Amino acid sequence: MRTFGVEEELLIADPADGLPLALAADLLDVAVPRSGVVGGGESGPEAATLKSEFKQEQVEVNSRPCRTAAELRAEIRAGRALSDKAARAVGARVAALATPPVFHATPTLGNQRYATMGTEFGLIAREQLTCGFHVHVSIESADEGVAVLDRMRHWLPVLLALSANSPFWMGMDTGFASYRTQIWNRWPTAGPMDVFGSAEGYRAVLSELLGSGVPLDEGMIYFDARLSRGHPTVELRIADVCLYAEDALTIAVIARALVETSAAEWRQGGPPSGTISPLIRMANWKASRFGINHQLLHPLEQQPYPAADVAAALLRHVRGALTEAGDLALARAGVANILRRGTGERLQRQAYGQRRRLSDVVSAAIASTHQDGELSDAGLLSL
Repeated sequence: MRTFGVEEELLIADPADGLPLALAADLLDVAVPRSGVVGGGESGPEAATLKSEFKQEQVEVNSRPCRTAAELRAEIRAGRALSDKAARAVGARVAALATPPVFHATPTLGNQRYATMGTEFGLIAREQLTCGFHVHVSIESADEGVAVLDRMRHWLPVLLALSANSPFWMGMDTGFASYRTQIWNRWPTAGPMDVFGSAEGYRAVLSELLGSGVPLDEGMIYFDARLSRGHPTVELRIADVCLYAEDALTIAVIARALVETSAAEWRQGGPPSGTISPLIRMANWKASRFGINHQLLHPLEQQPYPAADVAAALLRHVRGALTEAGDLALARAGVANILRRGTGERLQRQAYGQRRRLSDVVSAAIASTHQDGELSDAGLLSL
């Protein structure tokens, strides 16, 4: 069974007024003892690790590679708890918000690479306080990884819709379910990728992009999914950080099944996706604009269908891999819960609607980030 793990970018916020706080270095000082090991252990609730990100107002939580959904669920919850414990120690909290509801552009702090990005990319870098959710799934080779990228590219917008968690930006309701996607896609290498054909083709594309002098290095290749530079994994990067830990788990198990399904298609001689990148960009846009609240482009037909129908199509596509991993019931229940309850964008808007205070949005998000939700089977049979 393929291992999988996640990276969650979390917002560091003032629990009173909801403003982002540039305290990542302080959180790491609290969480990482002089031994350099977060929590000092290799197993149990201290296994997740923390690291700084592009902005000091966010912290990244990395899980270990896991084999089962139960293991990953424990990692996600432990990582959120570990980061929040460190945040509390410095007078803050962490919230799984993909964009801060209240925010003003800030300078980029941290290492020299980030400083150079801030200089080179101007306002794009200053405004780049967004939090994503990345799923790593193990692969056997670069050839297999590129074959997976070529065959799952048209399904990725559905994962974006299921994760949408960023309706507010600069103190306003943007009208989007995932406005993070719009902000993120201002980077020149972000978005859907063309079919590469082979590992050599993938490396050739990266070489040409880097040769343009626009991206500073390979770390700035921000495709919706890519080969990881440091791990033998495919990295799916399209999703917002999920407000609810159970939604993160649902998306992760579907992502693993999508990788396995795509690899199996390749082994059986199945062709890459024939969907042109501009249409995938349209699908991303609709997922960003509406989330699960309206229509999405169907990955097989590239025509608008109700979001529930498109989500069901994704589950049918990966059903065999989910069954083999023992994750079918969890994935079906997780998607049903998302469709019934809504993603994080719905809770944010509901919290704001009560008193029209953005600080209430952050307070509600902090509570939801750390709640121990369980999946129910409501609507399960319909999927």
